[in-house]
Amino acid sequence: MTELQQKLFLFADLKYKDFQGALIPTVKEKRVIGVRTPVLRSIAKEWFRLGNFYDFFKEVPHEYFEENQIHGFLIEQIKDFNECVNELNHFLPFVNNWATSDQCTPKVFKKNCEKLLPIVSNWINLIPSEKNEYTIRFGIRMFMCFYLDENFKPEYLQMIAKIKSDRYYINMMIAWFFATALAKQWEETLPIISDKMLLGDWVRKKTIQKACESLRVSKEHKQILKKL
Repeated sequence: MTELQQKLFLFADLKYKDFQGALIPTVKEKRVIGVRTPVLRSIAKEWFRLGNFYDFFKEVPHEYFEENQIHGFLIEQIKDFNECVNELNHFLPFVNNWATSDQCTPKVFKKNCEKLLPIVSNWINLIPSEKNEYTIRFGIRMFMCFYLDENFKPEYLQMIAKIKSDRYYINMMIAWFFATALAKQWEETLPIISDKMLLGDWVRKKTIQKACESLRVSKEHKQILKKL
């Protein structure tokens, strides 16, 4: 075992391992140690402060789910925009589950949305496959995080609507994106949900379900969605 792996096993919780494993079915059971997220974030924060993690970045694919989590938590702390993007491009093809994809949100992106836009556009325009499923999912989520508020443009909705895939975790993120868009940009998003041809039946219904479950969507808007 590496020094990091030995440390992770010290924090192993077998009951949590079973719980976590059930949530990430794309990861083999033997690849999950059972370490809670706050512990992983604490390890990543301390390691980032010490600054000697770049050899670890080269050791992909990692053996354990928790190592992938720490990798993502390290990347999101990188302060240089270009370095952060380069490390993501190296790491994302090795991501094999939704949790690692969804829990990495680089802090440097918030102040660099203009520079980020062509990069996330490239991510979502990849041809969906097993290898890049989570790269595309990550790109959609970056649109959801950074382009549905003050940086919003209606054309971004069309960009996401054009993504066609049979990959479950991509389609779930598309539905999550549009459910969030309904909460934040109702007038511009509703026509897309009303059009039965744009999103596909499964994504459209999942979007409506998620929006109706959301506390951010008003009762009046939920009634309109239910009629659809």
